[in-house]
Amino acid sequence: MFDIVGWVVASSVRSKIVKTARFELIRCDRLLGVRVVSALAAAASIILGACASAPPSPYSDDPAPLALAPGVEDQRGRFREIFCTILEQRGPTLPDSRPCDDALTRVGIEPGGTGMGVELNQSHRRLVAAMVPGIGWGCFSQWLDMKATTATHVRQFGYDMAAITVDALSSSATNARQIRDAIMEMEPTGGEPNLVLIGYSKGTPDILEAAVSYPEIRPMIAAIVSVAGAVGGSPAADEVTQSKLELLEHWPGAQCTSGDGGALESLRPETRMAWIAENALPDDIPYYSLATCPRPERISAVLKPTYRKLSQVDPRNDGMMLFRDQLVPGSTFLGCVNADHWAVAVPIARSHPTIASTLVTKNDYPREALLEALLRFIEEDLTRGSLARE
Repeated sequence: MFDIVGWVVASSVRSKIVKTARFELIRCDRLLGVRVVSALAAAASIILGACASAPPSPYSDDPAPLALAPGVEDQRGRFREIFCTILEQRGPTLPDSRPCDDALTRVGIEPGGTGMGVELNQSHRRLVAAMVPGIGWGCFSQWLDMKATTATHVRQFGYDMAAITVDALSSSATNARQIRDAIMEMEPTGGEPNLVLIGYSKGTPDILEAAVSYPEIRPMIAAIVSVAGAVGGSPAADEVTQSKLELLEHWPGAQCTSGDGGALESLRPETRMAWIAENALPDDIPYYSLATCPRPERISAVLKPTYRKLSQVDPRNDGMMLFRDQLVPGSTFLGCVNADHWAVAVPIARSHPTIASTLVTKNDYPREALLEALLRFIEEDLTRGSLARE
């Protein structure tokens, strides 16, 4: 569940790096420096263990119905129609384009499409995608050197994109307050709410806690979206200590502090499940879930050890999160993305090609098209809901 370096620099000790990563580590050290490569190479394998104690369960596109979270509505068919249309019409002009059947996985019995057309004109609702990142983001965002390609893409169609800054290593409760403050500082639209809060990884529980704890922000929220969200927590959180996580503060160019030190506790499965049991989500906000369900060949080399470990529980995992822990109760299920936990949201390969060629080997994904599809699906769904109420 985390957002690029897996859980971390904790693994920068060379002696602990697994044998399978040793050759690439030595080769890359000469070019990139020990600290960055060691963290990436060992993040997943050290945290959950380099070797599984038992062979992982084989992956399969089991035709049996998916076990969804309570009240989840399966709308994968319509989302596929929208995403596929965007990829077909805009794909050649966008980074990391790929055929739609390779961008989304079909897991279980996926509903068919609606047969409706897909409008790719200017947005009428002018939704704003407000992104809340996951754990550690402020520690390595400068190193990522991200370009604003996704924001540029959706803005040409009348949408907008903004980032909400939260503490990299603080608890969901602390970050929820920061989300509340950021929203309250935004200019009100004066009409229908247009803010789509999109939580990636730990960003999702941060957003959910904000929606529950601060009712004053709800009138401004059009929708809440979980992307590879740590809704039910992650087993990885039980394998790491806070002191190791705080080594992220020493990442090259890091601009983060330990905050309240509660990030890991907020991500433990027992913490998240207890919170869900004790807190009813506001029913005046629509929720959407986009899960990462990559095929084994779409897992980056650095995440394969954790993928194998989690596969002992469920082969439908993204190298950090189990599928079942990514769905918001009562949400609309949009789809299974054929990307690992980092590829869906963190463009490492675009700015660090050497690492991409050796460790983060499956980081390419058409994220620009994915965000446009998310916003178009939500706008259509909100419009349909408004018409139904009239």
